[in-house]
Amino acid sequence: VQLQAFGGGLVQAGGSLRLSCADSGRLFSRSTMGWFRQAPGKEREFGSVIAWRGLNTYYTDSVKGRFTISRDNSKSTVYLQMNSLKPEDTAVYYCGAAKGMSVLTTRPEDFDSWGQGTELTVSS
Repeated sequence: VQLQAFGGGLVQAGGSLRLSCADSGRLFSRSTMGWFRQAPGKEREFGSVIAWRGLNTYYTDSVKGRFTISRDNSKSTVYLQMNSLKPEDTAVYYCGAAKGMSVLTTRPEDFDSWGQGTELTVSS
């Protein structure tokens, strides 16, 4: 397994949680990394993305201002800090790697490696 996501769990609305995704493959420091999520009965949707140097990020409107994506290239790990969580944030969260991509992208088809997903449940 190349990408392993972890850190999900059960949290109350208004709470915080940090997800991590470790990449054991190559080219992490030259890859755009993203977080997507899939709620029950819904399609996987884009959440946030970070460029390979960590200087550029982009968020979907529903998480902007509450979630922060970051990365540590020395640890080949990308993080998602989630604050002010809402019940509608409940989903399985997936990290993805767009290997060798130097620009931001929100398209799932641009991500060629995926983690196994980590589940977040936000109770009201």
